[in-house]
This record gives sequence, structure tokens and C-alpha cells, in this order.
Amino acid sequence: MKLAIVGATGLVGTELLKVLAERQFPLTELLPVASAKSVGQVVPFQGQSYPVVGMDEAIAARPDIAIFSAGGGVSKEHAPRFAAAGTTVVDNSSAWRMDPGKKLVVPEINANTLTGADKIIANPNCSTIQMVVALNELHKAYGIRRIVVSTYQSVTGTGKKAVDQLLEERAGRVAANPAYPHPIDLNVLPHIDVFEPNGYTKEEMKMVNETQKIMGDSGIQVTATCVRIPVMGGHSEAINVQFNKEFALEEVRAILRHTAGVELVDDPAQNLYPMPKDSHGRDAVLVGRLRRDETQPCTLNLWVVADNLRKGAATNAVQIAEYLVANKLVGNA
Repeated sequence: MKLAIVGATGLVGTELLKVLAERQFPLTELLPVASAKSVGQVVPFQGQSYPVVGMDEAIAARPDIAIFSAGGGVSKEHAPRFAAAGTTVVDNSSAWRMDPGKKLVVPEINANTLTGADKIIANPNCSTIQMVVALNELHKAYGIRRIVVSTYQSVTGTGKKAVDQLLEERAGRVAANPAYPHPIDLNVLPHIDVFEPNGYTKEEMKMVNETQKIMGDSGIQVTATCVRIPVMGGHSEAINVQFNKEFALEEVRAILRHTAGVELVDDPAQNLYPMPKDSHGRDAVLVGRLRRDETQPCTLNLWVVADNLRKGAATNAVQIAEYLVANKLVGNA
């Protein structure tokens, strides 16, 4: 099992290597891939050192799977080249997510739709992943009519440049190469990605469109406000979800306790509720603060937290790769 990691030296690439090692992914050969300026660097993995190679060399090696985490432009240009060589691509960027010919996969929800013919598979946006993992089983039970979600997203979702900006500002210095148009320390920015003509940001519209595609229901109404906060790892979401059917809170709790990928953390009397710091380095989607919306029927409020570099990116991609291997859907033999 030959595996390439495209963008191996970035934040998500580094996390991918960590997750692959933790989950003992059955690879026999690792190809760390990065831009020309990084070629020749060494990437450590499970006690060995692997030299970073360029795109052409990686494609020529014909890996079984290539996990991309190097931005949409790189994915658009090079994912089809890997696919043409027989490699199955799992792409972390937004390049292929809304392509009607590509699957958008959260393994707990729709991995069973994958076939050997799927040579480019899209990994959803981090904030979408944790929301649909928390809501999918509830959707099966009660039918979701409408979701109103506000996100509180870590700077790690932007990348190293944003982390550096936060640390510089926290140290009392002006960041030399800021990722954001305003300070992020002691501030919040209601601005993630670019603004669209409708006044929403691209990140907000990702949550709308990706949720409908992953859950296979274009009738689910979603409206989102996405906010960047000065937190180092872990996205949080306040979700208000209206169902088609009435529910009992204890039944909702029981469903969530048995939902794959979810951990219920909901004991306000003991000050127990999900927090970003508790999600660090974990794959679970933490759910709590369950309560009825007392202003209208069939409506639930909940608070959802996950490590955006793990389940929101690296772990979800590795889980897709694991499914492909387990079901013999990959291979250049």
C-alpha cells in the first residue's frame, strides 16, 4: 500500500502523518509531497525519515492513494494527473466538493456510496463535518427542516500564517505578515474566506451546500454565520435545528450516545460541556448544551466542538482511506 501525502509539510499534512501513525494505517511506502521549495526536506514518520518529493516524481511512483492538503489550485491541477495514473485521490480542499461527479464523504454518513470508480473523493469543510456528524442520526429520527448555525473557528483553520499572527499579537508585536485584515488577538472576525455577492462568506455557503450534499437532502434549509476567534485549535458551533417531528430530550441524548464519532458531554450542573481545549488531539465530535428552543416547536439547541485539524480534516481523510483499503476499492495491481 503506497500512500502519498500532498502538502506533507503544512499544518494538516503534519496532522495527517500523526493520525496515520496513531491509527496504524497499513501503508508499506510513504511519499511526502510538497512544493518545489520543500523538496529535499525530511519528514519524520514512525521512527524513519522520508525525503519530500515533487509532484512529478510522486505521480510517476503511482501510489495507491494520495491524500491532498495543499489548497484548491494544487488539487485542481494535479489531482486529475494522479487519478489518470490509477491513484485514488482524497482531497481536503474545496476544489471538488460541489462537483456533481465527485462524492463528498464523511465516513460515518455516506462512505458506503464509494466505489472503485471514484478516483477523486472530496473531504468536506471542517465546520461542515462536525455539524453533520452530530446531526445525521437525529435527521434520520426526526427529519431536519432547518439549521441555524453560528461557528467559532480556530486560527489553525487558516493555517500557519494565522497561528503566527495570533502568537505575534499575543506577544505584543505587530505581525509582519498577517493572515487577516484585522488583529485577531482579543478580537473576533465575522469573516472567514471571501464574501459572496449575497453577503454571505464562502465558508458560510460551504456549510449550506455541503450539508445538503452529504446528507442527500436538498430540502434541508441551512443558514450560517462563521466567525474566527483567537483560539489555537478546535472549532465550536452553536446549532439551532428545527425538525419535522417532535422529540423527547432523553431520546435525543440516547441517539447521540450511540452515534458513531460523537461523544456526549452534557452535564451543566457539573459545568460539563464541550470546549475547544478538550477537543485537542481527539477524533470525537463533542456535543452538549442540549436544550429545547422554547420559542417554537420541534426545535433543539446544541453546542458542537471538534478538533478541526483532526476530524475536520486529517482524520476524516484517513477514515476515507481506511474504508477504501478495507473494501478493496484501491490498488494499482
